[in-house]
Amino acid sequence: MNPSPRSLPAVDAAMRHEAAAPLAERHGAGAATAAVRTALENMRREILSGGDPDISEEAVVFAASKLLSERGLRRVANATGVALHTNLGRSVLSEKAIEAVVEAASGYSNLEYDLAAGKRGSRYDHSVPLLKELTGSEDALVVNNCAGATLLALAAVMDGADISEAPPEVIVSRGQLIEIGGGFRIPEVLEVSGAKLREVGTTNRTRLSDYERAINENTRAILWVHPSNFEIQGFTESAGVDELSSLSVPVIADVGSGAFLPISDEPKVRDVLRSGAELVVFSGDKLLGGPQAGIAVGSSRLISAMRKLPLTRALRADKLCLAALEATLDSYVNGTATDELPTLRMLHAPAEEVEARAWNLARKIEAVSPELSVDAVPSVARSGGGTLPVYEIPSFAVRIRGTDADGLAARLREAEVPVVGRVYGESLLLDARTLLDGDEKRIIEAVRNVRG
Repeated sequence: MNPSPRSLPAVDAAMRHEAAAPLAERHGAGAATAAVRTALENMRREILSGGDPDISEEAVVFAASKLLSERGLRRVANATGVALHTNLGRSVLSEKAIEAVVEAASGYSNLEYDLAAGKRGSRYDHSVPLLKELTGSEDALVVNNCAGATLLALAAVMDGADISEAPPEVIVSRGQLIEIGGGFRIPEVLEVSGAKLREVGTTNRTRLSDYERAINENTRAILWVHPSNFEIQGFTESAGVDELSSLSVPVIADVGSGAFLPISDEPKVRDVLRSGAELVVFSGDKLLGGPQAGIAVGSSRLISAMRKLPLTRALRADKLCLAALEATLDSYVNGTATDELPTLRMLHAPAEEVEARAWNLARKIEAVSPELSVDAVPSVARSGGGTLPVYEIPSFAVRIRGTDADGLAARLREAEVPVVGRVYGESLLLDARTLLDGDEKRIIEAVRNVRG
């Protein structure tokens, strides 16, 4: 016979159970009590729907514990083989960047204070000298994300246009009208900026002559977008920034990933500027390896216009982002980026090193769970995060067989430090390339608890 809602234990009774004490100690008495109430309410609804849940005090506390473990941001072990996994937070900050964030968060700073002059300064000046040195630009601006930087850039070239006679136009190739993460599309960003989109060419072929024919008295800029999250192959043609810069129209280049060092055929920010772009925008948390940020580098004319827009305040970066970005850029200036930035270490680690890590982890898993079939196999890792869509990185993964792969993957995601791998056929793969220091110990503990 199904239980009735009246048979549910009281909140106080559940909180007096022995399992509730460590829960309250870990999360606080208030949070634990609130979770117990929620768990009881969930059980009440299940009963009224005809369900037959376990309503013991221990079960209530367990359900409350699960609710608390699932809330908020949590550290996870990324064993997917995707370095810039958007769903898992993209770039991991370097130790220097983390120290800079802690320093900025734990005290006051000169965020908007000019120490030399003893008066108000500008948050937009931070990181500018480093960005100018690294990219060769005249000026730079940092906001909270790349879509925001693109929007500001387009709004800046529209600023002052007389839209009563004819709307200002921005020319874009049809092959570059891309959609980025979260469903944001380039045409929609253009619309918000106030610009009229003028499409040229076709999906697979856009020539320089297509741009030339589209230019008129209302043209304010050409937007060149690097297709960083897809690739068109076969019968294709496109005009590069160097060609477009010959048309006497400002070229705004959205390169997305923000590569400062060579990797595959990804365009480097400095090279795109040298090709003639008046402005280049890119992300801070992709191939740059820093915090989420939108960065614009280029001419003083456009950067100054962007700074003056009222919208810039709504998109400004906070002190923690600016501190982390400055520390990240320092690593590039000092020539230590590939050693200090976790993202770059992951992408450039030799396959032999990754293989050794995979076998070491496999042997440790086998030791705590001898009933499983565990070995290390070749794998393919990826950059991810909307970067290098066809770039495959040789890697190695721990392969776990001898159990329900989907079930094991789900239970590992429920660990105190969730472990996120990938299921392939009847195996669970834990790619060693994207594991950070300490993740092996976390994975061993998770497997031990699952099998215990």
